[in-house]
Amino acid sequence: MKTSSLLWIPVLTSLTGSACVEAKKEKVQKPNVLLIYADDIGYGDLSCNGGQAIKTPNVEKLASEGIRFTNVHCGAATSTPSRYAMLTGEYAWRKKGTGIAAGDAAMIITPERYTIADMFKEAGYETGVIGKWHLGLGSKTGKQDWNGFITPNPSDIGFDYSYIMAATADRVPCMWVENGRAIGLSPDDPVSVSYKKNFPGEPTGKDNPELLRVHPSHGHNMSIVNGISRIGYMKGGKSALWRDQDIQDSIIAHAVRFLETKAESEQPFFLYLATNDIHVPRDPHERFVGKSGHGPRGDALLSFDWGVGEVMSALQRLGLDENTIVILSSDNGPVVDDGYKDNAVELLGEHKPAGVYRGGKYSNYEAGTRVPCLVRWKSHIVPGVSDNLMSQLDWFSSFADMLKVTVPVNVAPDSENHLDAWLDVAGKGRSFVVTQNVQNNLGITDGEWKYIPAGDGPAINKQTNTELANSQENQLYRLTDDVSEQTNLYEEKKEIAEKLEQELVRIVGDKYGL
Repeated sequence: MKTSSLLWIPVLTSLTGSACVEAKKEKVQKPNVLLIYADDIGYGDLSCNGGQAIKTPNVEKLASEGIRFTNVHCGAATSTPSRYAMLTGEYAWRKKGTGIAAGDAAMIITPERYTIADMFKEAGYETGVIGKWHLGLGSKTGKQDWNGFITPNPSDIGFDYSYIMAATADRVPCMWVENGRAIGLSPDDPVSVSYKKNFPGEPTGKDNPELLRVHPSHGHNMSIVNGISRIGYMKGGKSALWRDQDIQDSIIAHAVRFLETKAESEQPFFLYLATNDIHVPRDPHERFVGKSGHGPRGDALLSFDWGVGEVMSALQRLGLDENTIVILSSDNGPVVDDGYKDNAVELLGEHKPAGVYRGGKYSNYEAGTRVPCLVRWKSHIVPGVSDNLMSQLDWFSSFADMLKVTVPVNVAPDSENHLDAWLDVAGKGRSFVVTQNVQNNLGITDGEWKYIPAGDGPAINKQTNTELANSQENQLYRLTDDVSEQTNLYEEKKEIAEKLEQELVRIVGDKYGL
């Protein structure tokens, strides 16, 4: 059973040196929380972080009104473990089965697990998740009732409302699931899903390339939906299939509708808004096509920025703007060619998705987990730039502190309370962050130094052309002088590496094999 004790104090004070909450009608109004969680957007993809080739003006405006963080890390360099870590406050490498989830994976966060959504509910919030999920559904892999009620689902881990992609964009089944039920399914055309073999007579990208609008560059050559081949096989459910070009519009429309239902409510809300942009297959709405000059990847960035603008406009229109904490970040670093021939590499031009950082999605170098992050709370947060070392895992404990929720023992074991640092540039950040790449090799940074122990696995993901930081040699970089991690100082500074190694052993415990 998920339980915790809640102590709501009638006056909320000293969130930061400059922040306070005004009482309304002698009652404190708890702040709403909107978490905009992007997909595969790198530090350099957003123009507020210095990129000039592609402009994201709505995100720039958000950044100018809050704190722009330069050293925030997600939990891992890939989607599923990063989302798991953020929602549970636990590094994903502590739990088996948290790797990149198949489209028919069982729900990775099980119902008995206390999540950040449970914490907000405990504090009296209405909670919602809209958009990409990629954390599995149902109790058994491959045994979901896609044509009926799918359980467990997000409602079992703290979310009052959910409108989610059944898996993720490049994996079947390609349909929306609202509160545990697929949207638009016809009983005369049930859907079937398999990750083992194709269904007789169903075309695939491998065997029927003439049916494709977007062709795979590697993998992604199984069942065809909307002229795009995916990972996995499915048949039926034609009336429920999404049109990729409408995915962002659907996510944003449901987010705005969620906000509209909360506008007249005295109950605060927590909305986890997980956009699909700019994950593959990149197939943005027609109104964005060709507008960036950098192909579908750049156009999808414009689509993402448009969505941010729509949601922020809705907050203002509905009178929710002043008392809503808005967080914008990404689930991992960037990737250019991630499985489809969309000319992302050829049309990259001067745009640098990772900014000055090395690596990208899947990597233990900085670009794998150092992600864009903005926090805005009008009239409470003084705009500025923070270079503090921060982790997305800490949203859990920091908001619990703000709301005076005492979470159960052993919950969110890796989440630290850094509320002051999230709401004030003068606050103090983390001492250490552990990083994780796609091979589950770990690294550790204290903000100044980055230590990556020797680990097995390829040095480069040849399909995506991403340096993974796997090496038979230990690596040590001084990020304050060498933010691009070009000069390995391990031999010259072994004593520093040894201290970081001791911290890694302390944090990881007996699961860390030296």
